Amino acid sequence: AGAFRDALWDSTLVTLQETIVGFALETDDELARAADKLKRKNLDFLVLNSLRDAGAGFSFDTNKITLLSANGSPRSFELKSKRDVARDIVDAVVPTLTAQK
Repeated sequence: AGAFRDALWDSTLVTLQETIVGFALETDDELARAADKLKRKNLDFLVLNSLRDAGAGFSFDTNKITLLSANGSPRSFELKSKRDVARDIVDAVVPTLTAQK
């Protein structure tokens, strides 16, 4: 069997003026592991999903995330629809894109 390739890691090797957002599902020591992954993979943002919160996760139409940024403190969001979670992520990332120009 071939070695597993980490597409996210590979994508960070050739970066122009891109903003890279990663996603993680952690089960233990969530915030510390997510912060390590943000740094180790050279991400601009990391969306941390947790299965610890009632109503959040893959089996629900709602989710609760924490957004980590390479340039700021983690920001936790309340439980909301996955559509609204996506808006929160876009609202956090888009200003950094316009700041890069």
